[in-house]
Amino acid sequence: MSVVKIGTRGSQLALYQAHRIQDALARLGVPAQPVVIQTKGDRIQDRPLQSMGTGIFTKALDDALLADEVDLAVHSMKDVPTQLPAPMEAWAVLERGLPGDVLVGHDPLSTVVATGSIRRKAQWLHRHPDHTSVGLRGNVETRLAKVKSNPWRGGIFAAAGLDRLGLLEGLEGVEHLDWMVPAPAQGSILVVGLQGREDLKRAVVQMDHPESSMAASIERAFLCALEGGCAAPIGAHARVHGPHVTFTGCLNSLDGQAELRIERTSEQAHAELGSAWAQELLSSGGQAIMDGIRERTEGDG
Repeated sequence: MSVVKIGTRGSQLALYQAHRIQDALARLGVPAQPVVIQTKGDRIQDRPLQSMGTGIFTKALDDALLADEVDLAVHSMKDVPTQLPAPMEAWAVLERGLPGDVLVGHDPLSTVVATGSIRRKAQWLHRHPDHTSVGLRGNVETRLAKVKSNPWRGGIFAAAGLDRLGLLEGLEGVEHLDWMVPAPAQGSILVVGLQGREDLKRAVVQMDHPESSMAASIERAFLCALEGGCAAPIGAHARVHGPHVTFTGCLNSLDGQAELRIERTSEQAHAELGSAWAQELLSSGGQAIMDGIRERTEGDG
């Protein structure tokens, strides 16, 4: 097999993920090398993420895959739209990293928290209604520098990203937000390939971690059924151990004032659980929240 080209973003975190795939392929006797591709989300730093639509961190990599410029695309799975267009296929979900969020800061007396995520903002404001939120964009290192140079309470980060870069243990003022429900598939790395590349697929699927893959499938089914194409503050966390599933889902209004949570367990793990639990949330008040979000976003548009 010729050298496999791994499509990746250029941030240190994305390169960590690509090198992890490269090393796994090397252990299987498959040579590979990362190919850096700039995405829309990397180029545009002065706009809120939710204003730029879906796939802003993934579409350029997928386009390169479809154009045969790369053989694989490696993504932070939480950035990937819930439906992959043919002929793209999800080949492997690596063993999940830390799924939660952390607050990194140095001024516990401040009432300002920084985040570029509408989910993190809404959950934080629901818990702290007297606080305010400011936007925070850029790669991990850039965001950390902004947090250190501003008089904020702190910035909210994915624990997995900090951990993978070796930064989590050395940071001061880190608070693990155990109450915050993470984004669906947060902490998971997804490898995408093309239909018909069975030789490469046979190698890549060996990296798949079944429990992490099932957890991500449940969470993304919850997101897909709940969201309906509307960007909303949605959290989902499934913990899978064999056939046993423990699940927490969360939906907020954009301003954080309203919040609905659902906690469920099942002894039969399958992706459709996420859809069923989303329907439960919608029927218990979630539909009104989603309608309010659609009215707000359509009005802004």
